[in-house]
Amino acid sequence: MSKKNKRKDPHDDILKQADYYKLKTKAVDDLVNANEENSPPVSEKELRKYRSGPKIKLAEWVIFCFIKWWFAAACCFFFMWGLGNYVADQLDLLFVTSIGLGMVTDILTNNALRFFERSDKSADKWIMCSKRKSFATFPLNILYAIVLMFLVFMTYNVINFAIIRIGNLTDVLPLGVEPIMFGLFYLGWDLLFVAMRNTLKNVISDARKPSH
Repeated sequence: MSKKNKRKDPHDDILKQADYYKLKTKAVDDLVNANEENSPPVSEKELRKYRSGPKIKLAEWVIFCFIKWWFAAACCFFFMWGLGNYVADQLDLLFVTSIGLGMVTDILTNNALRFFERSDKSADKWIMCSKRKSFATFPLNILYAIVLMFLVFMTYNVINFAIIRIGNLTDVLPLGVEPIMFGLFYLGWDLLFVAMRNTLKNVISDARKPSH
């Protein structure tokens, strides 16, 4: 009976509560002060468990190419097809579309690429004017779009000229401008220039490394 009636020491409960709140306080402090230096490394396999998304994982370069193609094709649809009946001069239409492409690239396309990047700054290798948080990229992207538009226009001319000469066609435009092919041509020239830029940066970086 004496064991059953033995009362607990209230001092023990106070100590337990104090230890409990110490653990809680330490956990909050660790969370607030967490950063890249003091956080334990987590494997990519473990991170994938907490990422939502489709079961089929596409390669990063496939996503980037699709984004670039889609925005270019959309600009062709809305600007070249949408304004084709209102802008009579072809050069004016190409110029307006180039400005639209440059603005879309700076505001939408590049930000979409950065949103889908899977590692830090991996999208920068796919962006011609890759400097982040800089207003200088806005006019540069417009100038870059004008250059790409000229090359796409010349690509259409060369292909149509070749088809007309080979097929002896007259008064026929074999390949007209439409969003899908326009987006592919624009993407192709863009990837070529970006690859040249990356190659040049690698060459300069290797040249600056001290020789042993």
